[in-house]
Amino acid sequence: MLGAFGAHALKDVLDVVQRELWHTAVQYHFWHALALAAAALSRPGRARRVATWAFAVGIVMFSGSLYALALGAPRWTGIVTPFGGVAFIVGWLALGAGLKTQPDSV
Repeated sequence: MLGAFGAHALKDVLDVVQRELWHTAVQYHFWHALALAAAALSRPGRARRVATWAFAVGIVMFSGSLYALALGAPRWTGIVTPFGGVAFIVGWLALGAGLKTQPDSV
C-alpha cells in the first residue's frame, strides 16, 4: 500500500532523491514484514521474541526514518536509520537461532 501511495499519490510531490528514499523504505519494510511473519510462525521461545521485536523495531526505525526523510523531515532524522539496520541484523540472527533444528532424541 505504501509503495502504491509513493508511486501514485506522491509521484509529483517528491523529487528523485525523495522517491529513492521512499522506494528503499518500502522495500525494506516489505521484506522485513515477511521476516516478522516468519518469526511469528517460528518455534516459541526467546529467539522468537527477540526476532519479533527486532524486526518490528527495525521497520519503525529504518523504514520509518526513510519515509520521514522522503517527506521532508530534517536531515538529522537519518541518525535513526542505522539503528534500525542493526535491529534488522539482530532480528535475522535471532530468527536463524529460532529456526535451528534440534537433533532428534532417541
